[in-house]
Amino acid sequence: MLETLDLHSLVYTLAGVAALGGALLPRVIGHLPASPPMAFLLLGFGVFALPLGFPAVNPIENAEATEYLTEIGVIVALMGAGLKLDRPLGWSTWRPTVRLLAVTMPLTIVLTAVLGWWGVGLAPASALLLGAVLAPTDPVLAADVQVGPPGGDPEEEDDLRFSLTSEAGLNDALAFPFTNAAIAAALAGTDASSWVLEWLAVDVLYKLAVGLLGGVLIGKLLGVVVFRTPENLRLASRGEGFVALAGTFLAYGVTEMAGGYGFLAVFVAAVALRRSEHDHEYHQTLHDFAEQTEQLLMIALVVLLGGAVAGGLLSPLTWQAAAVGLAVLFVVRPVTAWFGLSGTTTPKAERAAIAFFGIRGIGSLYYLAYALEHARFPDAELLWALVGFTVVVSVMVHGTTATLVTRRLDARRDTEQPGAVVGA
Repeated sequence: MLETLDLHSLVYTLAGVAALGGALLPRVIGHLPASPPMAFLLLGFGVFALPLGFPAVNPIENAEATEYLTEIGVIVALMGAGLKLDRPLGWSTWRPTVRLLAVTMPLTIVLTAVLGWWGVGLAPASALLLGAVLAPTDPVLAADVQVGPPGGDPEEEDDLRFSLTSEAGLNDALAFPFTNAAIAAALAGTDASSWVLEWLAVDVLYKLAVGLLGGVLIGKLLGVVVFRTPENLRLASRGEGFVALAGTFLAYGVTEMAGGYGFLAVFVAAVALRRSEHDHEYHQTLHDFAEQTEQLLMIALVVLLGGAVAGGLLSPLTWQAAAVGLAVLFVVRPVTAWFGLSGTTTPKAERAAIAFFGIRGIGSLYYLAYALEHARFPDAELLWALVGFTVVVSVMVHGTTATLVTRRLDARRDTEQPGAVVGA
């Protein structure tokens, strides 16, 4: 009874320390080459490595819980990302994002899959899954390289922050067709003819279309409810930020029930809502609530990731798998992103930064948990070790460099092009 009570109390103590750290750390280490996710990863590792009686964190044994926890972390982050964007829709303003999605992402998937198959010896379906889960940049862990809150000057959104925010908002949804392809391949074996046509029709065309349409409709509906209903019902006049969660869950749930991609719907709904009464101060309230919720979820998820590492998540990792993870972060992503952005007006320094900050995080963990819940992959433990290793390295390296790089680019931009529109 005493041990149970002690563990019970320790959980609350850890939660309190983590939550307080979430409020204090950005102020304490904001000027340092560090990030809050780095601190929480180390906190989770340290706490779970100590003999305090915490149960082991095992994403394979607790696959369903892992899927749900990472899922909610991603969708809340997607809502926050969509609410941040102030740039108007258009080919010229969103061209870097389109290039990252249409060129960089498919190339990353293919090259990562080849590395997994050739360098690690993964089965073809597992190699494809590896490419799919490591392709998207992360909306949860990339706060230091994203645009600021809504209400800023759209002309001051540099290509670095805008591209990484919009890319993270969209490619977490666009990784789904490739994840589903890996699942179909695992279920069908070597007979690709039995699933490819259905995959193209359903997982690519239908689900993407429903996700896009659902996001637009729900975002516009939310705009009407929030801003254009009679005064006594108008939510914008009441200042209740939890409406951001209502929109997140509504867009995700309805779209998923219709068979579409909820990730895509949430981000698109947020962007559509942001364009309703664009200058209204209530957007700041919605964003702040979504950001605070996202911060709490990030803390919990990264602490648990640290606990999983302490519990042996990386034990199956081979040097070949580690080399592939490093290659994805420091070769595949930078090269494909630089190539994808070629021909755009993005300045070279910002293009290099966009290419480097291909942050891998909670979205990758979600896709892996989702896939392993829907099909049997023979390399499951190695996949978890490789993906977990890649995310940990990304947290540490990108967390160390984000503040330094963004500040140098800001200073260089102010010096070279004072008052200019970047990437216009």
